Amino acid sequence: MQGVSKWFGPLNVLDKIDLDVPEHNVVCLIGASGSGKSTLLRCINRLERIEEGEIVVDGQDITDPKLDVNVLRRKVGIVFQAYNLFPHMTVLQNVTLAPRKAGGFTRNGAEGQARALLRRIGLEAKADEYPDRLSGGQQQRVAIVRALAMGPKVMLLDEITSALDPQLVSEVLALVRELAESGMTMILATHEMGFAREVADRVCFLDAGRILEEGPPAQIFTEPREQRTREFLARVLEAEKLA
Repeated sequence: MQGVSKWFGPLNVLDKIDLDVPEHNVVCLIGASGSGKSTLLRCINRLERIEEGEIVVDGQDITDPKLDVNVLRRKVGIVFQAYNLFPHMTVLQNVTLAPRKAGGFTRNGAEGQARALLRRIGLEAKADEYPDRLSGGQQQRVAIVRALAMGPKVMLLDEITSALDPQLVSEVLALVRELAESGMTMILATHEMGFAREVADRVCFLDAGRILEEGPPAQIFTEPREQRTREFLARVLEAEKLA
């Protein structure tokens, strides 16, 4: 991302963002609600259009008006706070839908891949269940697997544990940790500071639509340079003590 700006009416939600994410790296976006983290992710997947700047994914300028957005979204998987699973479809049907409709997979090929992915996360036995029969943590893991089923080069994860009960967070983070260890390129917006410190190659602190500070986790969490970063981390740590 170079010089990326985005407005919603008069509100400047992204202000000249520069961000480079090398392949196989994990970048965590931290910052208060409303700082621009989710919008930044949605711009990378062309769910939002930018007013200024350039975004290049895998060598392709995604701001090009001739871009086939569906081709881009095969490369860039995104998972949201809400699981967004289709309630009338089984787990297997949810995971195989996109590969069959947009990925060129046969039914047998898509189902074979889906079962392998579900086995990897310990949910193969739930393949024929409907989402409402699963816990929140299980549904979120299925949502991640659904995105992985398209074989993306980049995964965008937007506060994927925010809607979960605390006891369900660990099972979702374990899957993300495994993806990081396998070399998946990821950009995560998260409030899980301990997790960001553990898995990130780089942490970016966003404030009022700008990347105010970025660096390795050890530097950001122990010796932040910016006063606003220090204030944000102090508030988060205090909230964790009270939880």
